[in-house]
Order: sequence, then C-alpha cells, then structure tokens
Amino acid sequence: MKITVMGLGYIGLPTAITLAEAGFEVCGFDVNQKTIETLQGGHIHIVEPGLQEAFEKAVAHGHLHFSNELSKSDVFYIAVPTPFYQDETGSHKADLKYVESAGRMAGKVLEAPNLVILESTVPPHTTEMLARVLSEESGIDMDKIHVAHCPERVIPGNMMYELKNNDRIVGARTPEAAEMAASIYEKVLEKGVVHKTDDLTAEMCKLTENTFRDVNIAYANELSVICDKMGIDVFELIKLANCHPRVNILTPGVGVGGHCIAVDPWFIYEQFPAEAKVILAARERNENKPRFVADKVVSSLAKVTDTVGVLGLSYKPDVDDLRESPSIELCHILQDKGVSVIACEPFAKDSEVQGIPNVSFDEILQKADYLVVTLGHTLFKENKQKMAEKLYYDCVGLME
Repeated sequence: MKITVMGLGYIGLPTAITLAEAGFEVCGFDVNQKTIETLQGGHIHIVEPGLQEAFEKAVAHGHLHFSNELSKSDVFYIAVPTPFYQDETGSHKADLKYVESAGRMAGKVLEAPNLVILESTVPPHTTEMLARVLSEESGIDMDKIHVAHCPERVIPGNMMYELKNNDRIVGARTPEAAEMAASIYEKVLEKGVVHKTDDLTAEMCKLTENTFRDVNIAYANELSVICDKMGIDVFELIKLANCHPRVNILTPGVGVGGHCIAVDPWFIYEQFPAEAKVILAARERNENKPRFVADKVVSSLAKVTDTVGVLGLSYKPDVDDLRESPSIELCHILQDKGVSVIACEPFAKDSEVQGIPNVSFDEILQKADYLVVTLGHTLFKENKQKMAEKLYYDCVGLME
C-alpha cells in the first residue's frame, strides 16, 4: 500500500516516518522546495527527540521518500496548517485555504478506491467540504468518496511515542472509509485503541479536547492576576490547593501558544458565538495575559532605558515551535512601549526572531538589566542560580 503524506511540518513529517516504520510505502509531499531538498539531503527541519534517528532508519529501509510532485497513491494524508484570521469586524475566522488546496491537488490524481485522511485540526463540517472538493476535481460522486477525519493528538517533545500509543479517533463519512482508515492506524499503534465515529463528531472531539485545556489554563492565569492584586504567591497557592484529592489546577504562564490550544477554541466560537460564552471568556483571559505581564515588567524597571531579557520564545519548553507564542507577543508589546528587548531562545537558529534579537544564554545574562522567565527550558532550569543574580519576573514558577 502506498501512502502519500501531504504537508511535512510538525505533524506531517513525524506521521510519515511512523507510517514508514509500520511497513507502508510512504511518499512525503510538500509544496516547499526547500523542505523537500532538506529531507532528500538526509536532514529533518524540525526539532523533535528521536525524529532524526527514526527518519534515517525509515529512509535506509527504503520505505520513505520525498517529492514536490504529487502522483497517484492508495491513501492521501492531509496534514496542513489551519490558522485563523481576523476579518474586518475583528471576528476570528478559520482559514481553510491550505486544506482546500491540498484537496484540489489530491482530487486531480484521486481514483475511486482511494482513501483520503484529514489529520489537520478543523472546524465542524470541514471534512464534508473536503469531500465536495475531491469530488469536483476527480469527477467521482461525492457519496462514493472515501474520506475520514483522524485528528492528531500528540504533543511536541513526545511525538514519536504518542503517535504509536495514544488512542485515535477515526471519523468517517462512510462505514467503508472508517474501516479503511482504522486498519491503517491499527497497524501503527502499539498500545492505543482506535475509536470509530462519524466525521462531525471527530471534528468536534479534537476541538473539545483543546478547548478544555484552554479553559483550564485560563483559570490558572486568572488566579495569577487575582493573586498579584492580593500580594500573594500564586504558585504557592496552587501547590496548596492541589493537595486536595479532587483539585488539579494547572500552572499559570505568560499566555497560551501553539497551533492547537490557542486556535481551536475560535473554531467553536465562530460557529456558536451565542452559546460559547465560557470559551470566549477563557480565550480573552489567555490572550490578554502577555499585556498583563508587560505592564508588570514596565512598572518594575528602574528606568525605561533598561534592557529586558526574555528567557524563552517558543510556545512550550524544549521545542522549537514558535507558532502563536505568547512570549513573542510579550516582546512585541514591550517594544511598543519603548523597552529595549533581547531574548534567549536556544531552540531557534536565527539571531533575530520576528524582530526580536536572539542571543545566547551567557549574553543575555551579561546584557539584560531585568529578566522575564517565560518558559521552563532545561537550559534555564539548570542555571537558576545564575538567573537569580538578576532582577527578574517569573511567569511560570521556575524560580520557586
């Protein structure tokens, strides 16, 4: 069986490698020529533990190759970005142009027995839209298109384990598509279980999972704001509250980032604005947290000309993923306030990240007058004593 994975980013590449490890013939497809050239040259372009080793083995065994030309395949995996944008009224809208584009490309080479699996996280009814696009391009009747939505459920930093051990949801428009998709995942999984449902429920399931997490993070972030006004340590408070056997409050931070948790709640709110009141309140709390931190930092500076050093720009510890990063948002807010900002993001290769100077750990300790700890990178955890010699604001409780 030949499987083509369309989109070789943070989800697509690990998925392609895992499918190749399971013995499938896998072609990794991407429209970015540089990505294809990097992979064909024997290197991966993202940071993920164990991924380079697994990549090299899959290529060496002949199960994995890469191309920027799409050809016929038994199965097409679509793993492309689904960002949001704000329209002229300021409303958040899902941007499905990459899903539609991938569908139209696949539709041009699609044959009736083929299966299309949508792994991208999408708003409700997107799988139906994809089936319509595939039908338009292929000429196959929409009711005979085999398409399933199987949302990924992995976390950066542990992808290679979770792709093989997390339960998977297979939501399909037809029983045939459900069985076809389930048979692939059952061959990949070592411990996880495949749960079959319809496509609409599968779409809503992934959004529900990430919105649940966003609401819980918002509660922690709101506590941090309240505790600041009360003059008490929010991290000590949460530690004590979590001694209760049925309480598990999360750790507050500088906000919420990443392509999933910071985005997916908007997909629900977009279609159900009158009903999703708690979801909206949580999103607003998390989106406003970087501004709260910026105001605290500015009020703490000895003079406005002080240099602020932000420790961490990725959206979570020990990864290179900068998407929707609240730390980057914090830096931009500080810059808009006239503050000189430098950052240390050890997982970013560039000396400048979105207009923010990115320096080494030693250099930030030397040049910064005031530190803002936004992430618990291992590098920072191992050097807390050095950091404590500076004035600092700790967003995540690392210095406790």
